[in-house]
Amino acid sequence: MKNLCCLAICCFLIFSCDKKTKKSNNSKNQNVKESNFTRQDTLRGAITPERIWWNLTYYHLDVKVDPDRKFISGKNTIKYKVLKEYQTLQIDLQNPLKILKATQDDKELEIINEGNAHFIKLLKKQEIGKTESVVVYYEGHPKEAVRAPWDGGFSWKKDENGNHFVATSCQGLGASVWWPCKDHMYDEVESMRISVTVPKNLMDVSNGRLEKVEENGDTKTYHWFVNNPINNYGVNVNIGDYAHFSEKFPGEKGDLDMDYYVLKYNLEKAKEHFKDAPKMMKAFEHWFGPYPFYEDGFKLVEVPYLGMEHQSSVTYGNKYKKGYLGKDLSRTGWGLKFDFIIIHESGHEWFANNITYKDAADMWIHESFTNYSENLFLDYYYGKKASSEYVIGTRKAITNKKTIIGTYNVNKEGSGDMYYKGGNMLHTLRQLVDNDEKWRMILRKINKVFYHQTVTTQQIEGFLSKETGMDLTPFFNQYLRDIRIPTLEYSTNNNVLNYRWVNVVDGFKMPIKVTINNEEQWIYPSENWKKLSLKSTENDFKVDPNFYIYTKNK
Repeated sequence: MKNLCCLAICCFLIFSCDKKTKKSNNSKNQNVKESNFTRQDTLRGAITPERIWWNLTYYHLDVKVDPDRKFISGKNTIKYKVLKEYQTLQIDLQNPLKILKATQDDKELEIINEGNAHFIKLLKKQEIGKTESVVVYYEGHPKEAVRAPWDGGFSWKKDENGNHFVATSCQGLGASVWWPCKDHMYDEVESMRISVTVPKNLMDVSNGRLEKVEENGDTKTYHWFVNNPINNYGVNVNIGDYAHFSEKFPGEKGDLDMDYYVLKYNLEKAKEHFKDAPKMMKAFEHWFGPYPFYEDGFKLVEVPYLGMEHQSSVTYGNKYKKGYLGKDLSRTGWGLKFDFIIIHESGHEWFANNITYKDAADMWIHESFTNYSENLFLDYYYGKKASSEYVIGTRKAITNKKTIIGTYNVNKEGSGDMYYKGGNMLHTLRQLVDNDEKWRMILRKINKVFYHQTVTTQQIEGFLSKETGMDLTPFFNQYLRDIRIPTLEYSTNNNVLNYRWVNVVDGFKMPIKVTINNEEQWIYPSENWKKLSLKSTENDFKVDPNFYIYTKNK
């Protein structure tokens, strides 16, 4: 233990540097941010004056879905607390859907439409501290998903028996692609009721717990209640000819209800295949702490697309195969030890649904940690070697063409490298911590400190710097804000190892673990050449492959 503590202190002293600005001074290698954004991008991605003055407290989304016509209609009751006196409220709803009217205290209100943003003029004086509500009525043919979940909307499909099989997905696009809401991630509603009316031969499965089912002749209405804060894109509708089975998971906070909804003809197959779900829960509670939504339970719901991390209603379409549609993304064999969609999308319950980014530019908080959760699942069941081989194997998919962090205030996420590069970045950070139990406690603590919160990159970086005891500013500047991979340049001549960092941001002094003649040790490169005396003229020098860096032998 003393040696681990000394190493941690040493790493802190050498890796730390004066605080830099969040942008690297090495601008010639920086990804150029896009600048061709429109007012619609700003209205979608910024915390506008018409958003900031009110705080969401409750939604009741009441929608009727007509699969034959690919048509929806309904209303959303929006309750909010007044934070500042203001008389205009922004609600988002994307074309071709139309807002029919909006009311407050049963009085119809004027609406000024500007593309997908709709500004409701309130008649009643909005007094600070009071809770008010607005009801927004809408209808139309919602955008049909082109390539769900990446280009989402409504997926209108049929199952093998010809029954309607319908689902929503809207990450990136935003929930306003199918229902009217305050479509910005910074403000999560505190609780929500979802009422969905469907043809009587079908079932709707949404978030939270099923309160009741009402029969209305040719239709049924399913009422679901979400007891926890939920982000807008996490809200979903899944409609099909479903069968249901369930189990109790003995979790850290007691028995957790785990429910599964699958197409009836897949029931027996699902009962066997979905055994990965309780395995996932056991591993992730070990690494990340208690499942964040015990009050709402956990559901896995079959859908006609690949899958998505809808809170307490995780969707599944991996065709009952191991890996990613039967493929191992790491090409190591370890990726076929689990169903990728069950593990990855469920990992988002901790990173996306529990801890949620405030701005889409910080989507790495969702995707990097969740990508990293895949190899932690392997670590739990197959050991550290399997875990390392898997995450290292995914490096083949990293492009390093754009930065991981996107553009703020315009709903623009960063590069897709937030998945594999982000996962390898966190795996590298684990090596720097060099204490697996401490690392596990950090991952658990981050879910506790930011429990049910929306966060910024700066908050996550600050937390990790504090908990690791290292100033990680240059580390995150390198991996999140720069497209270059740090390269260790070295040579071994005359019993001397010469080494330094190149292709790095200012202040980058990350220590790394190396093996010299079968002896493991740490070295502490900087941008200036350093020397290390060697014991022999025949020197076998290797860098620990768990560090995501390049090497160059001069």
